[in-house]
Amino acid sequence: MTATSVAPGRPLRTADRRSVLRLARLHATSRRLPAALAVIAACAVGLRIALLWPWDDYGALQMPLVFETASAAAIAVTTASPFGEPERAVGWRLPALRLTAFLGLTAAAVAALAAAGGSANLAGGTLDVLRNVAGLTGLGLLCAAVLGGALAWLAQMAYLLISLYALYTQWHGPALTTPWLWPARPPHDAGAALCAGLVFAAGLVIIVVRGARDTV
Repeated sequence: MTATSVAPGRPLRTADRRSVLRLARLHATSRRLPAALAVIAACAVGLRIALLWPWDDYGALQMPLVFETASAAAIAVTTASPFGEPERAVGWRLPALRLTAFLGLTAAAVAALAAAGGSANLAGGTLDVLRNVAGLTGLGLLCAAVLGGALAWLAQMAYLLISLYALYTQWHGPALTTPWLWPARPPHDAGAALCAGLVFAAGLVIIVVRGARDTV
């Protein structure tokens, strides 16, 4: 009787693991995570090709920001849920899946873009990529919480235009030096890194806890 009472527990644990993996796969498919990874990879390839061309100091700072914004936008739109409010019934697993997905995509974007520019004298280097991608992703997550996942890219596009203008003022004055426009700050600027980190953390917490503002 002892053997029969213990044995059923093992298949149950195996079934639980399979259930978690299946849930993760369904979440990734419903959020179009493979498509987001494909866009990130395309941005990395595009950045690598663009770096083969000669750029002046002004263009060398602006050009990577475009690819960083595109990668962050690909991450932000994965917040859109095809199920809307009823999906929250799955309990604690959904926030865990969201957290894993967004951290994984952000890390993938930073790694891909940094690798693409690693041997090509990317302006700002890896620190600039990390700060910009994290901050821009946070903006997209905040926008998704307000406007919905399908429109999450709007805040990022608006911020891109403002940031490009801020970079423009570094050469033509009067320079915009606020740390909240972190793409226009040097890579080792602690205030800019703090602002970008705060935006990313706020967006991540809000979107993990409550999700995007999507309805069926």
